[in-house]
Amino acid sequence: MKKIIYILFLIIPHFLVHSQNQLKDSVKAKEISEIIVTAQFEPQSLKKSIYNIRVITQMDIQNLAANNLSDVLNQYLNITATPSSSSGRSTVSLFGLDAQYFKILVDNVPLTNEAGLGNNTDLSQINLNDIEKIEIVEGSMGVTHGANAVSGILNIITKKSSTTKWNINMITQQETIGSEFSLFKEGRYIQSLKIGHNLNSNWYFNIGINRTDFQGFLDDKNGKNHIENDQSRGYSWLPKEQWNGTGLLAYKKNNFRAFYKFEFLDETVDYYNTTVQSGYNDELGTYRYANDKRYFTQRFFHHANATGKLFQKLNFNLSISLQEQERKIEDFRYYLFTRKESNINKTKDQSMKVFYSTGTISNFFKSSSFDIQLGYETVHNTGFALTQEANSTYVPIEKVLENYDVFASSEIKLNTSLSIRPGFRYSFQSKFDDQQATSLGIKYTIEDEGLEWRASVGNSFRTPTFEELYSKMIFDGHFFVGNENLIPEKSTSYEVNFKKNTLIQKKINLTNTLATSFLQVKDRIDMALIRFNEDTGNPEYQYVNINKYQMWNFSSTHQVKNENWTFSLGAALIGISQTIKTESIQPNDKFLYSLNINSSISYTVSPWKTTFAAYYKYNGKTQQFIVGSSDYELSTIDESHWIDASVRKLFFKNKIETTFGVRNIANLTNVNQTRSNTNTAHVSASQIMLAYGRSYFLKLAYNLNF
Repeated sequence: MKKIIYILFLIIPHFLVHSQNQLKDSVKAKEISEIIVTAQFEPQSLKKSIYNIRVITQMDIQNLAANNLSDVLNQYLNITATPSSSSGRSTVSLFGLDAQYFKILVDNVPLTNEAGLGNNTDLSQINLNDIEKIEIVEGSMGVTHGANAVSGILNIITKKSSTTKWNINMITQQETIGSEFSLFKEGRYIQSLKIGHNLNSNWYFNIGINRTDFQGFLDDKNGKNHIENDQSRGYSWLPKEQWNGTGLLAYKKNNFRAFYKFEFLDETVDYYNTTVQSGYNDELGTYRYANDKRYFTQRFFHHANATGKLFQKLNFNLSISLQEQERKIEDFRYYLFTRKESNINKTKDQSMKVFYSTGTISNFFKSSSFDIQLGYETVHNTGFALTQEANSTYVPIEKVLENYDVFASSEIKLNTSLSIRPGFRYSFQSKFDDQQATSLGIKYTIEDEGLEWRASVGNSFRTPTFEELYSKMIFDGHFFVGNENLIPEKSTSYEVNFKKNTLIQKKINLTNTLATSFLQVKDRIDMALIRFNEDTGNPEYQYVNINKYQMWNFSSTHQVKNENWTFSLGAALIGISQTIKTESIQPNDKFLYSLNINSSISYTVSPWKTTFAAYYKYNGKTQQFIVGSSDYELSTIDESHWIDASVRKLFFKNKIETTFGVRNIANLTNVNQTRSNTNTAHVSASQIMLAYGRSYFLKLAYNLNF
């Protein structure tokens, strides 16, 4: 079946190569890239936004041949994508805060996963084939986006229209996994098909399907069928297969816009135990086996949205979303001689069911210098987890968490240059005390000089996750439990940003940006030692509000751009202070600094219809204090370099697009971390897995527009 799918995606474009000419509107594409929607009263140009917003364009996604979100975010300042070989997940951190503090949205709706809503999202599960652009806002965004928007938000804007009557897009892509590649046996294989159609001037629909087959990374392991008990069985990176399906129906007439969007994810991750065991029975004789697992994840995403005018005056934007994601674990015994499975047991492990709705109304006044936006957000979240109690018993837990929020924001233009935007949110919580968030943004521009100045202050809150509240893992001297008495974390952020746009000889755009920000998180939740059990003599750990986090960020970015080429260079210096309150150790709140540098260059040779692109990211050495046995210990993570390069060429009147490139040219794999700890009692050295080494990719895309 895999071979048939691969051959179809490879051959079909050649049969269609002489079809209708592609209609390309580059001017419209440029206009779309300059319009932003995140945290705005209504879509507007980037320079008019009070917030400092970074945009990842479709061109960047194409140059990187990115298939999922983790392929893209490695190249951006202050952002780190961290994979896990044991679970197959990949999560993001911003300003040193992990994925629980960074909110990911699709068309302004937070995306659920089996462990949260908007936060703790697996980047590898977000497919980019239907993406128009990505918008990122740094800092506490509690007023506009509610709980968990502490370090920032990432909003994925999907395509909802087409400039042509029909649009057919087919992609096949192959990649090596490090140096490992063998057709259909090793490597990463991607196939996708998307069809869009304008039924008439009002109605548009599209459907799409994407398959990603990651065959796993062996590295120093020997695969599934290795029979020796030398701890080398299995994979360093787990094999994973994903199917993503999407569907969209959109309607527009005059000022009214509406769409319904559906997404489906089906993922299978294979875990092969490194321990090989032996046995004997009369039927099989002497045999060898391993206790393996499979993780099955499914996600259903429904989103209905409508925007327009009420009473021919008020602007409204309404979204309703139903989402569900669940993970099941299949345990089984794998016999290595016969290569058969037995004792199969499939259990639901985690799930999250969400009803989400948000809406805003604005444009209450005729004045162009003053406006108010009123809004609401409601979340009904049903979480499920299988907890492990003492004596190896498993107990299912299902709880409902709800919040009902109201918020208001106003935009005041004092003159043509100066605007301010205050905001307030009140959140009625079912589990916790009611929460509040406030914000104030200021923008000052001097159009003639191309100068933009922005400043903002905001606070937000992070509610404890389902795991932090209700998880239990009690076995063989291990005691790690949640805490239903946790309170939400509180954050405050400040940012000042200067941007200067210069047009040189009416051909070259020069943009220089200088920014500084400060972020503070109080009552931060962490796992801590709460006591030694007198009966067992074992330590017991629990999630508690014990941590304080502070961050300084100084960054500068520069971009030079003309019709054919773009060059950018950026640097950020980040200082982080973390304080953990313990009874026996004096707190250490010293700031520890690290340096990030990124750069990119792209050049299009128009007569060749070819674009050359390269991306570079330097992650400097980072340090943090961790709690040791009697005092704070300094843990250090080594520096790393990430370099990507690609060549993208169009053929046959732009119908065929080929991209060849290299990811991770510096051959990054693991980086050392000194004095790491898995809990507050054990301090040791380890390695952090970041990548599987240098890999090569070839992408073939067919675009038919008529």
